[in-house]
Amino acid sequence: MPRRVCSLTLDEIAFRCDSTVVHVRVLEDIGVPRRTIHERCRPGGPWQSLLPGVVLLQNAPPGRADRRRAALVYAGPDAVLTGLDALQLSGLRRAPTPTGPVHVLIPADRRRLGGGAVLAERTERLPATAPDPWPAAPVARAALDFCRRSRDRDHVRTVLAEVVQTGRASPGELAAELREGSGRGSALARQVLTEIAAGVRSSAEAKARTVVGRTGLAEPLWNARLVDPAGKHIATPDAWFDDVGLAWEIDSREFHFAAEDYERTVVRHSRMTAHGILVVHTLPQTLRKQGAEVVAELRRCHAQAALRPRPDVRAIPSTP
Repeated sequence: MPRRVCSLTLDEIAFRCDSTVVHVRVLEDIGVPRRTIHERCRPGGPWQSLLPGVVLLQNAPPGRADRRRAALVYAGPDAVLTGLDALQLSGLRRAPTPTGPVHVLIPADRRRLGGGAVLAERTERLPATAPDPWPAAPVARAALDFCRRSRDRDHVRTVLAEVVQTGRASPGELAAELREGSGRGSALARQVLTEIAAGVRSSAEAKARTVVGRTGLAEPLWNARLVDPAGKHIATPDAWFDDVGLAWEIDSREFHFAAEDYERTVVRHSRMTAHGILVVHTLPQTLRKQGAEVVAELRRCHAQAALRPRPDVRAIPSTP
């Protein structure tokens, strides 16, 4: 027989609330007394309180979706998910998994605390969103809302690089969003956007750019398209030392956003060598652990390439 709470069954309550995460006021409006709500949310009870005034109609550990819903219910009408939760919902694969407070944007005239479970940011620039399935900020806004609060350079690089590489926002759109938003905490994001404007498209490439700065060599072109005299595409190496015709590839599945990129590495290498290009391959973990050795290798390979006739190829810089 269905279990009843006041005059309603649990199924009837869930149906009327249209969610298992609900505000106390909604429960009261359908006839559940506040005392009953309080009793059922006691430790070991069948319900649980997720945030002030927000109840989960089950006692299983809440998942991230429950916490997102609770944050939106708590924050009130027009609240918008941003930061890592919005990025995860958008389909970004390399962004850190959200585990901390749910970051939401709320109207500037509203005050919410959140008790550590919600980061409620008041803003005059509340983005318009479609309500279903989740009200989430546009990717550029969500990415920079995360980056302003992150002190992890690798995380910021990874997020912004994936946003650009997957076509969700251009470097120009990210720069515009950065200008329009708060300047607080924006220094790191600005530095990374400078890297991206130079053609860097991954965290590994950003590390590689730092290593190049220690070689004394001229700055290479990042992700430049190489074409033959007829304009036919040859390859797009991670870095290209145009003065001597030296290509540098950072080889790892981990730092390529499409799995098939890794399988194409051998094909790219063969095509470049067929055009007389010297190709250097480096693993990301080597960049991290053996930076001095990589510097020495790049210098040696650059000197070796300088002894050969420069390949008859043209480099087309990456478009920001």
